[in-house]
Amino acid sequence: MHTPTVTAPPSTLPDRCAALGAARALAPELAARAPEAEALGTMPPDLVARTRETGLFRALQPRALGGSELEPAAFIEMIEELSRADGSAGWTITIGAGAPAFAAWLDPTVALELFSDAADFTSATVFAPTGRAVPAGDGTFTVEGRWPFASGCRHAEWLLAGLFVFDGDAPRMLPERGPDWRLAFFPRADAEIIDNWDVMGLRATGSNDFTVHGLRVREEHVISPFFEAARHDGPLWRLPFFTLAGVALVGVPLGIGRRALDELAELATTKVRGGTFEPLAHDATVQVEFARAEGGLQSARAFVFDALGAVWEAACRGDVPTVEERSRFQLAAQEAMRAAVKATDVALSLAGASAVRTTHPLQRCFRDLHTANQHAYFSPAALKRYANTRFGLPQPTFML
Repeated sequence: MHTPTVTAPPSTLPDRCAALGAARALAPELAARAPEAEALGTMPPDLVARTRETGLFRALQPRALGGSELEPAAFIEMIEELSRADGSAGWTITIGAGAPAFAAWLDPTVALELFSDAADFTSATVFAPTGRAVPAGDGTFTVEGRWPFASGCRHAEWLLAGLFVFDGDAPRMLPERGPDWRLAFFPRADAEIIDNWDVMGLRATGSNDFTVHGLRVREEHVISPFFEAARHDGPLWRLPFFTLAGVALVGVPLGIGRRALDELAELATTKVRGGTFEPLAHDATVQVEFARAEGGLQSARAFVFDALGAVWEAACRGDVPTVEERSRFQLAAQEAMRAAVKATDVALSLAGASAVRTTHPLQRCFRDLHTANQHAYFSPAALKRYANTRFGLPQPTFML
């Protein structure tokens, strides 16, 4: 592996306490302004600026580029706290932290050339290979494509877009890997943003489509994180790409599910159903369903941190986590989403008509979580990958 020779500036989020402190300080305003953000369809510009000042967007960024390289457990807790305040904000910030993290797959000299050793930028990342890159023969690719669901693209300075490398009219094939799937870094100014974000949930993430036509991108600005190791050294960069992606995403359902149960717990002490004389909290059915949902969410959360512990221990030893360790973490992330969806559905159902108004946080939790659940990372394919690992069946492992 290569490491930069520059001396990085001090990290803004050097440890778990600093990261959680920054998230908790920002959370009240995120919660209070969630309706405003939904109306705008994106995070308000002044909140983007405040988030940027805290260093949250740089939490997973290499230290050599001015980031924190925050350890995964602390990052998940940070995103959990932000998502509890507002699911859209948590999603926007974790996606915004993606491209700075994935800059670790660039050659360090190239990363410094692009971003400097004190990089401070916002970004949007789309993994899906809906673009194409054709070698131009002069050290560049000609890139074409349209990428959907680019969360945060309306305030991003950089885009990171998935594509297949083409040889002629067909994707280039790699032995035992399939199509040559890569990600390209380019400035947002080089792309056209399509104003088409009109959806059920995560409405404040500004996840518009973007498109480019005939864009020339230098080959060294195109990374292959699905098949190659990061170019920076350190425990965080020993996590394969999709494991790191899971670290980025799993805090969102945990935070939204927690907010939903907290909202129900508060509502239950005051809400009295028509025809009854005691608050909802006295209803035995409500008590049992609430406790089951709480137990499911807390169990799933514990599973996430237990599985993550094995992954991180391997990375800190200097090893790449095994396929078994990575598949178990991916299973834990699946269970976190499942338990959070269950908890949110239960909370909305037990809250009754009080929660159906668009101004109530519970219905926003419901909409945001069910939308986040559509992300490819949380698809049932991850369950199949875990089962295939346990059954000893042959399968591509780069998506673990």
